[in-house]
Amino acid sequence: MTGKVIVVGAGIVGAVTALNLANAGWNVVLCDGHPPGSEAGASYGNGGWISPASIVPMSMPGLWRRIPGFLLDRNGPLTIDWMSLPRLAPWLVRFLWAGASKSRVRRTAKRLNWLLHDGPERHLKLAQQTGQEHLILQKGLLYAYPDRAAFEAEALSWELRRENGVAYVEWNEAALRQSLPALGPGYRFAVHVVEGAHCRDTGRYVAGIVEAARLKGVRFRQSAATAILDAVAPRVVLGDGETLSAEHIVVAAGIHSGRLLQRLGVRIPMESERGYHVTVASGETPFEIPVMPSTGRMANTPTDMGLRLSGQVELATVEKPPNWERAEVLQRHALASYPYLSADKAPDLRLWMGHRPSTPDGLPVIGPLSRYPRLIAAFGHGHIGIAAAPKTADLVLDALENRICDDARPFLPNRFGQ
Repeated sequence: MTGKVIVVGAGIVGAVTALNLANAGWNVVLCDGHPPGSEAGASYGNGGWISPASIVPMSMPGLWRRIPGFLLDRNGPLTIDWMSLPRLAPWLVRFLWAGASKSRVRRTAKRLNWLLHDGPERHLKLAQQTGQEHLILQKGLLYAYPDRAAFEAEALSWELRRENGVAYVEWNEAALRQSLPALGPGYRFAVHVVEGAHCRDTGRYVAGIVEAARLKGVRFRQSAATAILDAVAPRVVLGDGETLSAEHIVVAAGIHSGRLLQRLGVRIPMESERGYHVTVASGETPFEIPVMPSTGRMANTPTDMGLRLSGQVELATVEKPPNWERAEVLQRHALASYPYLSADKAPDLRLWMGHRPSTPDGLPVIGPLSRYPRLIAAFGHGHIGIAAAPKTADLVLDALENRICDDARPFLPNRFGQ
């Protein structure tokens, strides 16, 4: 064995990291307060997109002008909770500054492309390794628009994708009708990201990865970490009162990672982009390619549970209870996008809300902490947790073995002084 390491958090990033480290010979303990793949984790509710096109930052030039509208519009793709605004203000300022110019977003997109470009290929291999080939499908991903003009209005986003080698094919209305007749007549143009893939059951996928890790010798402790200490050697305090020690600790606890590090004086600016999903469990979904209609900004993914409508960004504190009106917005968009759903008078709807852990600069935090080099960060992935998980796991292994390449440096915690 190379050494003992504790991985805190059994979401997609922690699960893949634990398996990767076990494959490399590390003695791994994985801990989480919930069963792997349960609804409590952000990975469970993810739209399941594994997209090399997800390199466009959330913060883009001119976004600041739309903030008043976001505060007032309860039906838009992004909203900000008024009561949370004082707490969010410092993060929001840094977030807007990160996307203030084209040069800034180009730099961010290039860095994200390095992290995501081979995500589908990595997940296909991971699914094969864990015996879950049926859950990862590579049929591409479709961005649907009312017309070409609506597509051209997002010129900068697609320019960033072209510059970074994202392969896509334009579909006219005839091609769209032929390939996706279930999509309503309000969409007459689309872009097919040909190398994109998706997961048909994100919760089951995570659980399967953890089970494969167990077979490799990883010990799973179903107990939540309440604190991380580093007085003499790295230690994790669990909710059941036990303290575990190891040579290294990987912090992959999503939105809770920042709280766990506070006792050490570590301050990573990270807030929750609260996301919602609605799963329409009413018969088989009549299409296989996941779709993102531009009017709703939601990922519509065929899953084993039905059609999952995921999206929405609600900036609010973690403690605030869910605002289920956001899920109703997703439902209304779905009814407008897919006529076949309208025929079902009482579909079985399953609602969910989770926390995307998001940094203001749009990049995850991956690598050793400057003051505590035995603590390895692996959190802050925002919208790209599933897509980036396998590459993140490789970067964690590199950090543990004192290999940090130049391309990985923009993701290090030291960019925040940590």
